[in-house]
This record gives sequence, structure tokens and C-alpha cells, in this order.
Amino acid sequence: MMLWYVAAALIVLFVLRQAQLRLMLSLAKHRSLGGHARLSRLVARLIPYYEYDETRFFCADDAPAEVAVRRREAFMRLAALYAQRYASSAALTREVAPALSDLQFTARYRVPFQFSRMVRQHLQGGAFLESSAGTTVTDADGNRFYDLAGSYGVNLFGYDFYKECIEQGSARVRELGPVLGAYHPLVVYNVRRLREISGLDEVSLHMSGTEAVMQAVRLARYHTRRRYLVRFCGAYHGWWGEVQPGVGNPLAAQATYTLKDMDTAALRVLRTRRDIACVLVNPLQALHPNAAAPADSGLIDSARAAGCDRAAYAAWLEALREVCSARNIVLIFDEVFVGFRLAPNGAQQYFGVRADMVTYGKTLAGGLPIGVVCGRRELMQRFREERPADVCLARGTFNAHPYVMGAMHEFLQRLESEPVRALYRDLDVVWERRARMLNERLRAAQLPVQIAHLSSIWTVTYLQPSRYNWMFQYYLRAAGLALSWVGTARLIFSLNYSDADFAAVAERVVAAAEAMRRDGWWWPGATLTNRAIRRRILRELLQAWWATSSIGSRSSPRSRYSGARQ
Repeated sequence: MMLWYVAAALIVLFVLRQAQLRLMLSLAKHRSLGGHARLSRLVARLIPYYEYDETRFFCADDAPAEVAVRRREAFMRLAALYAQRYASSAALTREVAPALSDLQFTARYRVPFQFSRMVRQHLQGGAFLESSAGTTVTDADGNRFYDLAGSYGVNLFGYDFYKECIEQGSARVRELGPVLGAYHPLVVYNVRRLREISGLDEVSLHMSGTEAVMQAVRLARYHTRRRYLVRFCGAYHGWWGEVQPGVGNPLAAQATYTLKDMDTAALRVLRTRRDIACVLVNPLQALHPNAAAPADSGLIDSARAAGCDRAAYAAWLEALREVCSARNIVLIFDEVFVGFRLAPNGAQQYFGVRADMVTYGKTLAGGLPIGVVCGRRELMQRFREERPADVCLARGTFNAHPYVMGAMHEFLQRLESEPVRALYRDLDVVWERRARMLNERLRAAQLPVQIAHLSSIWTVTYLQPSRYNWMFQYYLRAAGLALSWVGTARLIFSLNYSDADFAAVAERVVAAAEAMRRDGWWWPGATLTNRAIRRRILRELLQAWWATSSIGSRSSPRSRYSGARQ
């Protein structure tokens, strides 16, 4: 009988311990939908489509009739300008979009979906460019723009730099050509430089940042014999399932914990659980902890917030380093985006914290596709000496492609050159001064726009509640600034921007903001608050859901919203 009591007591203790761990895990999740992957996917599936008719489009914030008229006239003027100025590029986009799914997606998600159809119909800027030079790009119509898209972060030193890397790197490997499987001798130098930059022992070559992160996580699981990876709320690590557990992935991640960034509750989870193989950190989150990479499609109000506290984030990374070391958890820095942008030796140098593994990509291969894993020797080995059949596979047809290795060789050599080193001197001072100057000009003009930034990575924030902040991207394009499809959420400067280049950009930003205000998009309604806007949208969603649910009418999958109060 005593044995039964002991067994029961042990079972109770086990259940209580599991409940305690589960509670700690719940407390370490961020309160937003981004911190709850299953719930976010459920909510996404429930949100119905609806759109504003032409009347409601211009007064979604209940602006007075005269303001709505001013907006309509301004919108049509802008549409006429786009139709005339970007005709060829827009025509090419219309021709290929029905067969190119990427374009279909980016076109629909430039602005909040309620406004999307009208914008796609009238503001067709096109997606085609013909040339680049210095800090500018030129579209199919011959329009020249200052480039703030940054090729998703690849363009760090200016497009001329990468053209030269590709041309000279190709010349170095031309005799070998596209021979795969073996290595070109340039790989020896590349590996040596990557070891120096990362401060780590070994290197693994891949073809994209997503692949590099996949391999780093796989190796961490292999060597720790643990299942779970930890990522932080909002962080992007590529598009494979385990690191994108929420909206965007049709399946639930099977072995991922999403925890609060910069929070002691997350550290408690790391200290107490025994199933965590690795912690993934994207240092870009220093700009917006616990928030996903912003996009203008989410600009339903003016609640976007960003700002980098370098010292606080460095302290957080130090705390992570300490607990990961104590618990034998692999700390992985995903520097695919920020690598080389913050400092010559990346985020490890910038924040003063060493990782066990680091992934690189984007700019590293001089403009060609690349992914790299650097890690400690004991973590990079893909086999066990004592168990020869127990291996960790990772191969790719185009890994170490000679032309990629040639362009990487040029990039890494130039990284040591004096002209490039000069760009890094006082890097933060330069970009802080530029951001401060622009913000001061915007404040002096009483414009409801400010800049938040992490070095040369910028985000536009909005100070006055509005339904129409997403329109700003179209005014900026008309002013001669090229943005990516996420709009004002991410402005990525190359380091070759001179003070004169930046002054030209600042003039265009201020002029675009003044035009935006003049045309009535930032109407200062007395009762217009971010909370009121969100409540209005919630009512619209419920009405649209009712109209398309089995309880309401299923006559059409599209709900047109006139804005009549009910």
C-alpha cells in the first residue's frame, strides 16, 4: 500500500511541476496576437473581406464633406500623375502580374485591404526598373528615384559596388565556370575571412538566409539532442515553418516557443526547461521589440511605434548569453539582415555579445544569393565519431557556386579596404545626425511624421491619429523616392549616401508630407483617436462577418461597405 501512496505522490508532484512549467511558459508569452501563434491563425481565418465604396473611401474617418472632396480631388490628381509618369512600368506590371504570383501578393498588401482595390486601380506605379547608379534607380519610363528600398537589405555600399563585385568576381572564376560539387580556390580566402569576422571556428555555405537559419537550428538540435527552438515575438527568421509559427504558415509549428523579447519571464523559461535546443535572435528587433516587421498594409491607425535603445538591448543580449551558457542552450544570432550593416563584424561587434552560431546572407555575396552559417566547431560537425550512421544532413546543389564565391571574395576583400572602412567610421553618429535633422524639420513644419531608426534602417512613425497614413508612400514615390512594397515601414539606406544625397531625400520627404497634409489626409478630427479607429474597424469586421456568415447572407464573397451607420 505504501508503494501506491509513493507512486501517487510522485504523479502529483510531476503533474504540479508540469503545470508550473506551463504557467511559466504562458507568462513568458507576449500579450499580442504575435505572441500566440495558434490564436493568431484562428483570428486571421475569421477576418472577412470587405472594401469601401468610392464614397466611403474618402471619409473612412468620418471627415466632413469638404475634406472628403479635397481628398478625392487630390487622389485623382495623383492618379493622373501616376498614369502619365509611370505608364510603361505599369503596363509591364499589368502584363505579367496575372502569371506572377509574387506581384499579385505585393500589390494587394501595400495598403489596408479595405482600400486596396481602389488604390490598385488608380495608383499603378509599376514594379520594373532598368538601371541603377550611385544612390538612385531608374524605372522603365526613365524616372530616376533615390533608392530607399535597399534591395531588402542587400544594398549596403551602393549598387555600383555590387556591380563591380559581380563583374570582377565572375572574371576570377570564369575559367572554372558553373562547375558544382567541387570548390574554387577562392573559397579558402572566403572561409578564412568569415572565421575572422564571426570569431567562430567553422563555416557552412548555403544559398539563402532562410536555408542558413534552417541549418543552424538543425545542428543545434542535433548536438543538444533537444527538440525546441525559442524565437522572440515579432522576429523574422525566414519563411520556413518552425520560425514562422503564426499567420503566413498554414500549419502549426511543432517544436517552437515564441517568448517575450527583453523580458525576465522569458529568461525564467530558459532557466527551467530542459527541452530547449537553441535561442534565435534577430538583432533588428532592437528597433521594435515584440513587434513584427512593420508594413503599411497594417497602417490602420497611427499606433506604429519604433525606437532603438542600444544599451538596453545589449544588456538583454548579455542576459541571454549568460543563461544560454548556464543551460547549454545554443545562442544563434540571425544576422542575415543586419550583418555588416551595423559594424564590419556585425551585430556581435555592435552589441558586444558573442553568439555560439551566426547566420549571414543578403549583402555578403556581393549582390548574389547566399546564406552562411558560422559556428563553434563542436556545433558544426554533422556526424558523430562514435555513431557513424547518426548524421545531420545539409546539402544544396548550388552551395558554394563558383560565381557566388567570386563575388563574395570581392566583397570580403573590399570590406578591408580604406574606402569601405571609412564608411563605418562614426556610422551611428552620421545616421543619428541625419535622422535628427529630418525630425527637426518635420517638427518645425508641424507635420505629424517622425523617423525612428537603427543606424541606416529607418521606420516612419505617425503622431496624429489617421486612417490614411498609408497614402504617404504614394506621395513619396511621386516626389522621387523608391520604396519597397512595405512602404514607409522600412526605409533602407545604403552607406554611400553623401550629405548632399541625404539632403535631397530630406527635401522630398518634407515636401511629400506637406502635400499630404494640404490634401486633407491628416484631418485632425476632435474625436479621432487610435482607439476610436480600431473600434470602428472592429464594428465593420463584425458587420462584414455577419453579412458573409451562414447566419447572414452568402450571396457574394465580397462585402461592399458604404459606411452608413447602423
